[in-house]
Amino acid sequence: MSAVFTQEKFRGGIAADDKYWEALADGEFRLCRCAQCGTWMVPAHYRCGACGSWEQVWPLVEPLGTIYSWTRTRMAFPRTEARADDVPFVTALVEVDGTDGARIFGIVVDTGTAPHIGDRVRGEIRPGTEKSFGYPTIEWQLVDAPTPAPGAGSTEGARA
Repeated sequence: MSAVFTQEKFRGGIAADDKYWEALADGEFRLCRCAQCGTWMVPAHYRCGACGSWEQVWPLVEPLGTIYSWTRTRMAFPRTEARADDVPFVTALVEVDGTDGARIFGIVVDTGTAPHIGDRVRGEIRPGTEKSFGYPTIEWQLVDAPTPAPGAGSTEGARA
């Protein structure tokens, strides 16, 4: 496991989602599920809100889903100054197939086509970098969208 993110862990969390980040670091997309009743627990927490069980499983899930919401970031904020060269970029909240509505955030790859709520996307795991403080990330690619050409235009001017 290459969990470099543990050196720069975000403060204030309860660490229930560590297995999510560890799986991403290993190139696997796993989401938390109650071992007793099967409820998806995203974001992860230690106790199931449906049945009260303390037992979880972390099954492999195909990173495929539908854009539930999205936003375009047009400036780097404090603690994200390292990403200044990446703006503007689109972040989407994706409802993952087969998970009863569990939603995961990720960056949408710029294809020159603006995303829309309801668009189908497929995720690809990227290893942690200095910019991401060692955290691995998931990038969502619009399904059936054209592959971006080198130097392709941004989605600037699209609805945000």
